[in-house]
Order: sequence, then C-alpha cells, then structure tokens
Amino acid sequence: MPKLPVVSGSEAVKALQRLGFAVVRQKGSHVILRQDRYGCVIPNHREIKTGTLAGILKQAGVSAEEFIAALH
Repeated sequence: MPKLPVVSGSEAVKALQRLGFAVVRQKGSHVILRQDRYGCVIPNHREIKTGTLAGILKQAGVSAEEFIAALH
C-alpha cells in the first residue's frame, strides 16, 4: 500500500467525486458522499490526517492507489 498523502477535505471530496461518488448532504463541516452501497463521511478541514483518510477510504471501498490516481 502506498503512503497516503496529506490532503484537505475539499481535495478528498473532489477525488472521490472523480471516482463516481456524489455529495448527498453536508452537516456542519462534514460532507456525506455515496456511491451505490458505499458511503463515507469526509471532514471538510484544511488537513485530513493520514489515519483518518485511511479509514475514509476503507469505508468507501476505495484502494489507496485508486485515490492517489484520482487526485491528479
């Protein structure tokens, strides 16, 4: 597994949208995304810690490689 980059919440949302996720709603600083049966909650912060990002990707069913490719 490649090392996860440090990204902001908005960058993570954009990358997941490129992978087919759609924004369902937002409550406060948390954005809820959904794709078919997978869903995830992204904190819309300036910086997401790598452990938090790893949990988000696991929740979304996305590999680190797919996520890194979608960032660029």
